[in-house]
Amino acid sequence: MITKPNTQTAMRNLIADIRDAIPFDTPIEKLCNGPCTGCSKKLLDYLDMQLEEKEAEIDAGHIPSFGELNRLKKSALKIHGTLMKNGLIEPE
Repeated sequence: MITKPNTQTAMRNLIADIRDAIPFDTPIEKLCNGPCTGCSKKLLDYLDMQLEEKEAEIDAGHIPSFGELNRLKKSALKIHGTLMKNGLIEPE
């Protein structure tokens, strides 16, 4: 029987997936090149800050709720969509 991960493990997996999918290491020259639908640099900074906060909370023993997992996922998906509109992520 396969068991589902606890929410701490699920949050760590979600954070890892977000870090893999979002280009946090994009040079500033590429971030601010041309018209934008939202500021890509600010969005990346915001998401990186959120991920670091969640990692620190888990390291401190916090057990995230399903709502926290869902909110982080929704936020990352919206930012991913904006980065795609700005040409920083290739459409899939």
